[in-house]
Amino acid sequence: MNLVELTEYLVKNIVQDQESVTVSKNKEDESIIDVIVAEDDLGAVIGRSGKVANAIRTLVQAAAYTNNQGRVRINIDAKK
Repeated sequence: MNLVELTEYLVKNIVQDQESVTVSKNKEDESIIDVIVAEDDLGAVIGRSGKVANAIRTLVQAAAYTNNQGRVRINIDAKK
């Protein structure tokens, strides 16, 4: 499982509207993973004080280090 698939799996299991989740690598910087969710689900993905988002970032970063892929950043945003 690559990092994009791992991120998508984690996010889809948190949100209510799984169909609206889009996870992809950033076109300009390969070390950034962009996560787009429905506006109603943004709070659930970020969590209180950003704790859920930080947990997702920690898990993906651990997987990246395990696979010798270096540092990875995750951007979370809502669909417009």
